[in-house]
Amino acid sequence: MSAIRITVAGASGRMGRTLLHAIAEATDLKLAFALERPGHADLGRDAGMLAGLPPGDVPLTEDILSALSKSDAVLDFSTPAASVALADLAAQARIVHVIGTTGLSKDDEAKIRAASRHAVIVKSGNFSAGVSVLAELVRQAAKALPGFDVQIAEMHHRAKLDAPSGTALMLGKASGRHDVGYASLRAGTVVGEHQVILAGPHERLVLSHSAEDRSIFARGALQAALWGQGKKPGLYAMADVLGISAP
Repeated sequence: MSAIRITVAGASGRMGRTLLHAIAEATDLKLAFALERPGHADLGRDAGMLAGLPPGDVPLTEDILSALSKSDAVLDFSTPAASVALADLAAQARIVHVIGTTGLSKDDEAKIRAASRHAVIVKSGNFSAGVSVLAELVRQAAKALPGFDVQIAEMHHRAKLDAPSGTALMLGKASGRHDVGYASLRAGTVVGEHQVILAGPHERLVLSHSAEDRSIFARGALQAALWGQGKKPGLYAMADVLGISAP
């Protein structure tokens, strides 16, 4: 079986470089294209070298149409506007679109859902296996403890823009509650910390997850890209990839 051809969107960014490293370590995946926005200062430079890897003859490019037409999947941890545009183009190319972008509006979500009628889209606020399991635990706990309040505290690095985080919102949705409270902290270089607190009369249940390295998100995204090959068009979550109940 030939290697799955992967395009990385936002390849020069923090998560993009992590994805490049994960692809370089994989035996069943091949970096086909590395995308960046038009006018980016590093366009034309070798993507591998930008990520601290040996040269790989894949330059940073803005040519989205060529990239998607010659790839089997696109990994997208970019911006809401870019992800919506990519969803439409990836659907036209009939390739798997893995979306880890957060901060999407309801209109953005609707456009991505529409694109999923024509292609496989795997979208998650967090691609770590542990968080997907945590979401299922939150779903079960909230169902078993209907009288308990649900509060979510999260902390990320100071450069993260959206708050609450996509993961926190995913966990809140998993609880099935409409009155979830959120607390967000932005400081230092924290990759990701999440606590789900279920507080009832005279007792509390605390479920938590700590991300120690971005590579866990990259590995999950690559797993999703492989899993999506040959699947029917639709909007899937990481829970589908792992074969656990979706929140």
